[in-house]
Amino acid sequence: MHHPLLAAAVTPLRDNGAALDVDAIAPLVAHLEQGGVDGVFCCGTTGEGVLLSYDERIRAAAAYRSACGGSLIVHCGAQTTAETAALAAHAASIGADGAAVIAPPYYPLGSDDLVEHFVAAAHACDPLPFYLYAFTARSGYSLTPEVIRAVAERTTNVAGLKVSESPYDKVAPYLALGLRTYIGSEPLLPQALADGAYGSVSGLASAFPADVRRVLDEPTPEHAQRLASLRDTLGATTFIAGLKWVLRNHGIPIQPDVRAPLPPVRDALAAQLATL
Repeated sequence: MHHPLLAAAVTPLRDNGAALDVDAIAPLVAHLEQGGVDGVFCCGTTGEGVLLSYDERIRAAAAYRSACGGSLIVHCGAQTTAETAALAAHAASIGADGAAVIAPPYYPLGSDDLVEHFVAAAHACDPLPFYLYAFTARSGYSLTPEVIRAVAERTTNVAGLKVSESPYDKVAPYLALGLRTYIGSEPLLPQALADGAYGSVSGLASAFPADVRRVLDEPTPEHAQRLASLRDTLGATTFIAGLKWVLRNHGIPIQPDVRAPLPPVRDALAAQLATL
């Protein structure tokens, strides 16, 4: 079985992260497609989506749609329901292949309120396939299977999930729902695929698409360990800047700029990244 790989793409920025670099999106997508990805997941965690303005997000999504020959899922999660729904509607209007929404960060929502938020977003892009995005470390609270079931019961376009939880015992309950599930934590892929995961939406694939593709094609512990080592080298706080630095170092015309307050790559890390 072919397991789809979507790169959770970085968003090219310039001017020390102050401005969107739309011109860099097409060559980035070409690089990703040459590396074996089946499509792109844009404006998500790796894409600094919550740090971008609404205008920047719709411009970036449109540029990715123009450049991407494969599938495009647009992350539309935002702090408010109104902006989330507007971004989802825009994703449908540009011909994206899906819209994904993370539980809104900062304020912990009760189950009923969270269901209303997701239902509003799904209705805004209907009939575009809709994906719920579970990532407790970013939302600050969990997206429960019960909420997912309730959203699916009240909508017609829930297509699946993006699950970036870890360790594995936090992933397994989502696989039990029977929905198309993309895994975000790449080292967990061998076990998740064995238990029915559909594919991966991978931040590492932004700069190392062939390495992630290899794990999906041959899900061995050894290949998964390579991905764990890459994540360890990139670091948690410098992960996005590190991906951009590696892309630039490999000749992709993208600046290593990230948006403040994210930290840039400094000399000690650059020396490590140059060995990858």
